[in-house]
Amino acid sequence: MTTAAVTDKRPSTLRGASLPKWSPWAIAAGSIGLAVIIGLAGGLHSKVQWGLIAAILFVLGTYGIATRVEGRRQAKDRIATSFVWVAFLLAVVPLVSLIWVTVSRGVKVLDVYFLTHSMGVVADSEPGGGIYHAIIGSLEQVGLATVIGAPIGILTAIYLVEYGRGKLTQAVTFFVDVMTGIPSIVAGLFILSLMLIFQMQPFGFAGSLALAILMMPVVVRSTEEMLKLVPNELREASLALGVPKWRTILKVVLPTSIGGITTGVMLAIARIAGETAPVLLLVFGNPFINNNPFEGAQASLPLYIYQQYAQSAGANAAYDRAWAASLTLIAFVMILNLVARGIARWKSPR
Repeated sequence: MTTAAVTDKRPSTLRGASLPKWSPWAIAAGSIGLAVIIGLAGGLHSKVQWGLIAAILFVLGTYGIATRVEGRRQAKDRIATSFVWVAFLLAVVPLVSLIWVTVSRGVKVLDVYFLTHSMGVVADSEPGGGIYHAIIGSLEQVGLATVIGAPIGILTAIYLVEYGRGKLTQAVTFFVDVMTGIPSIVAGLFILSLMLIFQMQPFGFAGSLALAILMMPVVVRSTEEMLKLVPNELREASLALGVPKWRTILKVVLPTSIGGITTGVMLAIARIAGETAPVLLLVFGNPFINNNPFEGAQASLPLYIYQQYAQSAGANAAYDRAWAASLTLIAFVMILNLVARGIARWKSPR
């Protein structure tokens, strides 16, 4: 046997000691157990406090054990990973808790009757009634806001990316950034001021106008980013063949980015579907079914939830209806997000 063959069979000495793959789980279990003992000994009855103590112990324990076994360099890598996991759990736990509470309390009265009947003459303190009138109002108001806001947002983004130059583009970009951060109540007050000038009564379309204002900057930003991802080579190839620029945008740029644009519009719809303040100011609420958004007060799901919860003091029926409507709204937003993901995957460039 040659010297080279003997050398190849020797174990490598360049790799130092390392913790087993199950060590993070063992450290996490030990941290949770120790946190429970500390919480009970210290008289801490909140599980949130126990969780924070466990997170701190997990990070410190990971760093200490990794330093002793693997060295400081690998310990720094593991502590960074630990911070990522702790941040992930801090984000997920409240979300899971919210969904669990909403589902457990919302299913009490959520049935076909609840979805197909309005409140009508049912008092807030009485059992019965439903959210059919609120569903109709939300669909009409959000639908009209989408018809108004989505085309304006998409066309604005096309201008900024394809045509925009100079100070006008900078001004539009600045105001889009400002509109992205304005509170929803400001949009409602703006439309309310116009209603007061023209002496108009609350009606559903007024809420749609406020929701469209909130929707437009989201659509502009998402569409702008999608258009920027389209390779310039595609535009140049089309223009080199003598195709006009407007036709290049219509036939090349938009089809390439249609998946991302649709996703942005759907997410913007999900964002405005839960707005309460503009609807409270402009639509005013209505316990009866109103299918005409251009005349008379109208209900919506966020406003219905607010009104039922406001009247829930001493009335379990109103409290249960508020949670059931919240569950319906969450399901509506979740469906929109799933549809957006499906469209993005379906229309994504191959």
